[in-house]
Amino acid sequence: MKNTIIGALRDGFTEPVRDTLWGHIYLTPELEALTRTRAFVRLHRIAQLGPTNFCYPGATHTRAAHSLGVYHLTHRMLSILYERGASEWLSFCGMRSMLCAALLHDAGHFPYAHSLKELPLASHEELTGILIRSPPVNRIITAAGGDPCVSAAIVDGNIDTNGNAEILFYRKLLSGCLDPDKLDYLNRDARYCGVPYGSQDIDFIFSTLHPHAERGVDITPRGIPSVEAMLFSKYMMYRSVYWHHSVRCATAMVKKALLTGLIENILQPEDMYNLTDAGLLNLMTRMFERGHSVFALGIRAYEGQFFSLAAEFPFDDAAAARLETRIGLSGIMERPRYETKLAAALSSETGAVITGDQLIIDVPEPFLFETGLFVREENCLFDESTSFFAGKTAQVLIKNLRIVRVYIDNIVYHGRETLFSKTIHEIFASVVNK
Repeated sequence: MKNTIIGALRDGFTEPVRDTLWGHIYLTPELEALTRTRAFVRLHRIAQLGPTNFCYPGATHTRAAHSLGVYHLTHRMLSILYERGASEWLSFCGMRSMLCAALLHDAGHFPYAHSLKELPLASHEELTGILIRSPPVNRIITAAGGDPCVSAAIVDGNIDTNGNAEILFYRKLLSGCLDPDKLDYLNRDARYCGVPYGSQDIDFIFSTLHPHAERGVDITPRGIPSVEAMLFSKYMMYRSVYWHHSVRCATAMVKKALLTGLIENILQPEDMYNLTDAGLLNLMTRMFERGHSVFALGIRAYEGQFFSLAAEFPFDDAAAARLETRIGLSGIMERPRYETKLAAALSSETGAVITGDQLIIDVPEPFLFETGLFVREENCLFDESTSFFAGKTAQVLIKNLRIVRVYIDNIVYHGRETLFSKTIHEIFASVVNK
């Protein structure tokens, strides 16, 4: 029986794909057919890091390449965990469903990196679950030995599992502290950006993993330094790459254009589903040509014509609470209203004429370090272990990352840099300190 089940990970993987990061990645003919579906092919036309290539020109890799990498690491991880005891609760169909889920985990992802993440849209996980259960994808998953409903439930955490423990196990593998998604994107993004921060010792990390039916994976104390390296890599990649001030500006410009379109009923959520990067640009161009000027923001972002950084300050808890209470700063639906108010205040204080469309407030979304791993032998959770990240270290790093920034159109900002910066800080200080 065991040999039959392990065939889920060994039999029929005859189709090689050459990957820059991991070398040869092998798929079965059915899994290879999944990469030819419209749902997957779309990912070849979505850059993994959106506008980041304006800062790091090598960052042109796609979500398709990343998805293949996640599938590859999932395959390796499952093989190791199966041999170390997970065979007691894993099934042939379940493992094949998990491989399909890993390959398709980003099938519903939005274009232009995470610029659409905070908008009032269905989550990309929900959209992925719909695509997985729709033809022809669902038929190919079945032919591959999986169950499309199981694959969808692994990706979309809102799907009821009816207490299926195997699905819950796979969810913890695909989305956790040492998940294949994170291990691929940190390594891949660092490679293509040309920075050293994201590189991880995958072989050693996998050597420290042990399966647990409820927790997903545990690590041995030997694995603590590897987890620390991964967490600090995530911190450095966010600080230097993902949340670089120019990247934040570009995504904020696109987000502001689309949010305005949604608020004013120019756009409907369905207009933004299943788009490529080029498709999103075409959508904004059509809206602009119909007379909706705010979409010029998104077009300019695609062309690299970013606003200037006028001011920035830490988003500490005390200040955040006051700002949220007084002006709804952390709520994205309220942000356009306050941007208009801030633009009017700046116009009054500086004598410049600035509109709400010429100013953007960017507030990074909540950030977490996943430290929920259980450490064997020490018999405790990772953040209670002998790790450097135990205690308040993670909170300090998060505080360093979350920075409120104000961007202003170069047309009005140029020549008034010092005046604008000073005035913005005074306005925000008066709100925070009241």
